[in-house]
Amino acid sequence: MARRPLPRILSNGSAQLARSRELARTAADSATDVLHPLITITRGLRRLAAAGRRRWAETPKERRGALLFLAASVVLVVALVPYGPLLAAITLMAAAAWQGRDRSPSASDGPDESQTQRLKSLYEALVPYFSAAEDPEPLYSHGGAWDKAFPTYAFDGGGRISQLVVRYPAYFTDGEAEARARIEHLLAAKSGRGREYHFTWDEEGNQLTVEVLLPLPVDIAAQRFVTIPGETVLGFTDPTRVQRTLPLTHGETQRDVPPVVWRTGLRSTEPHLLALGQPGSGTSTLLRSIALQALLHGDVVIVDGGGTGEYACLTGRDGVLAVEAGLAGVTASLEWAATETERRLIAANRAHQAGDPPPDDTKRPLWILLDRPTAFTHLAATDGRKDPQLLLQVPLRHGRPANVTVVVADQLDSMDALSEPVRQHTRARVVLGPAAADQLKSVLGAPPHTTPIDELPPGRGYARLGNGPVHRLQVPATPNPYDDATPDALCEAVLDLLPPRTTPADGETIPEQEDQSEGEPEPVPTEEGPEAVPVAAEAPESQPDATLVLTEEPVPKPVPVLTKEK
Repeated sequence: MARRPLPRILSNGSAQLARSRELARTAADSATDVLHPLITITRGLRRLAAAGRRRWAETPKERRGALLFLAASVVLVVALVPYGPLLAAITLMAAAAWQGRDRSPSASDGPDESQTQRLKSLYEALVPYFSAAEDPEPLYSHGGAWDKAFPTYAFDGGGRISQLVVRYPAYFTDGEAEARARIEHLLAAKSGRGREYHFTWDEEGNQLTVEVLLPLPVDIAAQRFVTIPGETVLGFTDPTRVQRTLPLTHGETQRDVPPVVWRTGLRSTEPHLLALGQPGSGTSTLLRSIALQALLHGDVVIVDGGGTGEYACLTGRDGVLAVEAGLAGVTASLEWAATETERRLIAANRAHQAGDPPPDDTKRPLWILLDRPTAFTHLAATDGRKDPQLLLQVPLRHGRPANVTVVVADQLDSMDALSEPVRQHTRARVVLGPAAADQLKSVLGAPPHTTPIDELPPGRGYARLGNGPVHRLQVPATPNPYDDATPDALCEAVLDLLPPRTTPADGETIPEQEDQSEGEPEPVPTEEGPEAVPVAAEAPESQPDATLVLTEEPVPKPVPVLTKEK
């Protein structure tokens, strides 16, 4: 069967459509040029009418009558004067043309002398990296044309580069991390230090886009975030990296900021977090922020390895099970956490086998926050005790189905001292403070797409959740409210988020009465003991007629309970 030829509209339709679009665009440009005076006059009349309405609205009501009479008098005089209406129309058209003119500043045709010199210097610096002796038509050569290599560029108010598109030859090894790092370091050094640059490599188009990132806000205080149970806000990042924003209150104003949200719970793929940083970088601030958010729906156990009282504000609060800073207390708390994790697993497993929902006491989240746990490793070795980090193996490995979350914060220099379970099971990572590129890559698992800088404010760093992208991070300001150097506004913000203090726990021991002869009142027991029961003493066999003697058994002392129940 013979094939029918395709219609011409389908065979060469793309060329005809392109030609039609070009003709339509040309006709529109010609019409715009012809009708430009009419468009200008119409725009001016609209602006004059708007100005007249504003003038009439601003005039007080008692003066509007006089203004209306003056306008009517002017119109009457113009109508009676010879050629008055014609002159009035010409004057009105001239005023409309003047008001309707294009007031946008004319764009410069190209960069000025200083900007051109900066682009030339950058081009010459890239020649050794983007040139080859075998290239017959090199894009980069000494004394070459820089405008072919930089098709797009922009400068800020200080004359420094704010955006740049760099073309490079196809034989450049853009797939190697070391080659990319050299180019990024060179561009950051030549474009201006002290700023963070974002690099986007287009391997298919052989182009590199360089953008200057704006500083992240550092004035966001701790507050209630609009999240659901199981979501924790680690900080805030760039608007181009995430698709979600949170409404935040800053003083009397409200603004939307993109957050870095860490999800925990049964369906989380990153149930535990590891935060590293230099001293003073804000790791304790991050732990306080996480603790305040965790206390809304769960219980918290805090281990303070620094021993500086950074978490004293949480002691005795509702939901805070313990705040330990000594080796004995830390060991006891972590042993209890491991036992509690096993208990939850067993209870949930029995419920699953019976076809029942898990018990309520296994659904409430339990958070274990450790600040500098490596400080107890040396103390435990000195006293001949077990390293407290080894007690984290059960919560780290089986914490997700038991609703147990572990957060570890330590210094970058102590990363080698962390135990293998901590480094293996913490898939959510945060690095705060200045750090080298190789350190960021070793902790996060991937290098950031920005250039790290030497000076960073407290709480600034990078975060990566599992295998996701690396985000810039700014932790909300959550300082120690008992610190005298903290501003009052930040202290009040943290104190408002603290839960109320709890009553003394049940089962606390009461000191025994030493001397009854001094007339002191007897202590009231917390629980009533069993009453004394009269018991008849058996008479000896040798004395059958002996009377029965009634005696009383002593009341057993209650065993003190050492657990702290909510």
